[in-house]
Amino acid sequence: MQNQTDEGLVRGIRRWDLVAIAINGIIGAGIFGLPSKVFSLLGPYSIIAFIACAVFVALIILCFAEVGSRFDDTGGPYLYAREAFNPAVAFEIGWLIWLARVTAFAANANLLINYVGYFWTSATDTFWRASVIVAVVAVLAAINLLGIRQAAIVSNVFTIGKLVPIIIFIGAGLFFLNPQAFTPGASPDTGAFSQSVLLLVYAFTGFEMATIPAGEVRDPKRNLPRALIIAILLVAVLYILIQIVCVGTLPGLGQSQKPLADAGTQFLGTAGGAIISAGAIISITGNLNILMLSGSRLPFAMAEQKQLPAFVGSVHRSFFTPYVAILLTAGLMLFLTLKSSFVAALTISTIARLVTYGATCIALPILRRRKDGPAAAFRLPGGTIIAMLSLALIVWLLLHSTLQEAKAAALAGAVGLAIYLAYWLYSRSRSS
Repeated sequence: MQNQTDEGLVRGIRRWDLVAIAINGIIGAGIFGLPSKVFSLLGPYSIIAFIACAVFVALIILCFAEVGSRFDDTGGPYLYAREAFNPAVAFEIGWLIWLARVTAFAANANLLINYVGYFWTSATDTFWRASVIVAVVAVLAAINLLGIRQAAIVSNVFTIGKLVPIIIFIGAGLFFLNPQAFTPGASPDTGAFSQSVLLLVYAFTGFEMATIPAGEVRDPKRNLPRALIIAILLVAVLYILIQIVCVGTLPGLGQSQKPLADAGTQFLGTAGGAIISAGAIISITGNLNILMLSGSRLPFAMAEQKQLPAFVGSVHRSFFTPYVAILLTAGLMLFLTLKSSFVAALTISTIARLVTYGATCIALPILRRRKDGPAAAFRLPGGTIIAMLSLALIVWLLLHSTLQEAKAAALAGAVGLAIYLAYWLYSRSRSS
């Protein structure tokens, strides 16, 4: 089959498909709730926090662009860590990314039910909630099983679907801004600013999901850097404008639970709230599709590297998709989504992402120094300096995480290490 890889996958993701995957990975649920939380910490200075986080994430993305341009196989940060460090570090990175994906799916799927409840109040009832969750997971799993082109097309549709209501919100809201709302108060302290940026990392990240299915991307070494840069530029502009509209149109923004819907209602009436709620449903569903796509490719890549049982890396003969990894990932996503109490207590997502980003930033200068390493199709000017600056910012944000978050992340890392050691010992016993 045309564009089929040695692993049996098909390179069916094109450049603009990859841009849509990156956008879908970034724009999920966070932007529909975080504007009010950041405003409650910083007031009008929250706009500066959005700009600062955009610059911070852009620096990390530039590092991903160079490192990612060296590879054309599935795995993303897991693959980069395996090449730059050692199998144990790579397994930890892959484990944390996968765990962040499946738990983010569970959290966002539950949030999806809340937004569906805006139009259908019975959706939050126990029976219908479970039914909708099962249906969403089943449909997304089926799409990903049927082929990478099908998953990419669905991603493209949801990207357009989520951008339209956001653009309507911004375009209309800019005409209703209250200049007095931007009057600065007392300067916020460093702790509040750091906490705000750490919160915004959740809304600005997710771009790494576009790097994971590189084994199914056409010419990933050239297309991945371009897709990542285009995606963050577009998202940064949209997010900053969203915060400007929220600050300028919604009195009491800091107390709002659904700031975009409430702001839309302010200047567009009931229709505004409905448009934003529908946009949130589309946005979250598109994000869930990409979580399913990228999350399932991690165990596949780890099985390819013989760090998980070989059957996990099985590829369907007709659909050319890693069907075992998809079914395993979808099953766990369904279980965690239905166990909402577990999701409510989970706090490792942002820390897991930051640790992953740090590993990729460190990998950049390491891979540059290796003469026998894979060549880069995109070379970042001042790459080593940018990588070290990004790493310093990541450490700074990690130091401002809560003790509860640190404990949860450490526990998750310990579980991953235990799984790695157990399978390593099992493999050695089988080979001896």
